[in-house]
Amino acid sequence: MPPASKQTLGRPARRSRLPPTHPGEILRDEVLPGLRVSVSEAARQLRVTRQTLHRILSGRSGISPEMAVRLGKFCGQGPALWLHLQYAYDLWHAQQRLRDDPRRGGGRRLPPRSGTCALRERRRSG
Repeated sequence: MPPASKQTLGRPARRSRLPPTHPGEILRDEVLPGLRVSVSEAARQLRVTRQTLHRILSGRSGISPEMAVRLGKFCGQGPALWLHLQYAYDLWHAQQRLRDDPRRGGGRRLPPRSGTCALRERRRSG
């Protein structure tokens, strides 16, 4: 059994100041060289244009669910990994934008929503 980390001991994990790596960068620097596949060949196998793949590899485009399915089949590990990488990247950048812009709620906690969750609570208590 691996040793317990600080996070598993009930302490919250520290937020990283470094952004997560864009999934296209991982594809470019790790996956394609590991598979010994060129960008042109990967684009052909993924059934996308070389330009589309290049936009992902350069970090100018994200991984869509459809592209995640294609990459999952291409790499052999399924789409969930690629979606998770893109989600982590997008979430980190959204948090940074909100933190840095006081007009968007930076530094303040948002009030609880009064939508569906509040309605469920009223139904349970009533």
